[in-house]
Amino acid sequence: MIETGDIGVFLGLDVGRGEHHATAVTPAGTKAFDKRLPNSEPKLRELFAKLKAKHGTVLVVVDQPASIGALPLAVARDEGCKVAYLPGLTMRRIADLYPGEAKTDARDAFVIADAARALPHTLRAIEPADEAVAEPEMIVGFDDDLAAACAERFTEHEDAEIVTGFPGLGDLTGARILAEIGDDRSRFADGRALKAYAGSAPITRASGKSLIVHHRKVKNQRLAALGYVWSFAAPTGSREARGHYDRRRTIGDRHTAA
Repeated sequence: MIETGDIGVFLGLDVGRGEHHATAVTPAGTKAFDKRLPNSEPKLRELFAKLKAKHGTVLVVVDQPASIGALPLAVARDEGCKVAYLPGLTMRRIADLYPGEAKTDARDAFVIADAARALPHTLRAIEPADEAVAEPEMIVGFDDDLAAACAERFTEHEDAEIVTGFPGLGDLTGARILAEIGDDRSRFADGRALKAYAGSAPITRASGKSLIVHHRKVKNQRLAALGYVWSFAAPTGSREARGHYDRRRTIGDRHTAA
């Protein structure tokens, strides 16, 4: 059970990816704050600092301790606030006790804060194991956001339709390939030069009766890795690519080589 005897204000956060709704309730049940809050470290720190200065110890409670709830919890801890979470199912059951049926972010934030005040036994402590999972999930969440923004900008590029016209290339992989190739195509004399840059054109060395094929060591490693991902995706979305793969397998190529 979370000890709440020294808490000066209970802050409930209905967390979201871009912003949260924050509602603060005093031990007497009076609302001390009730606004939407951007999911940014400076804004979170500003709010936590103001509540601490006015009310003393702050208990920050969320209904999702990992992923989108990880940043506010990390910032709250760093600002010296106490943290806890109210399990989502428990929160939904408690919400039935409050007037109003419409589900809104503001109502959920108030329920979280007031449940922490009136029903502290429903709160769960956030253990170190939870934090170990939450931090990578927070990073992955930001990575997903960046990937979505990258793919969105890519679709506005004049070459996006051409790039994604190749079997197996979607917006994200296409964006990364275009970024590695760049807009200045004049630096490649022809298609073979681009293949060499990407590492997809092996080097053949012949001497007498011997013939040796080497993979290129000097290449754009990132572009080469993207080509590897692309080649694995292509057979699942293109009949022609699948046919090529099947033919190579028939003549004895291993899976990766095909």
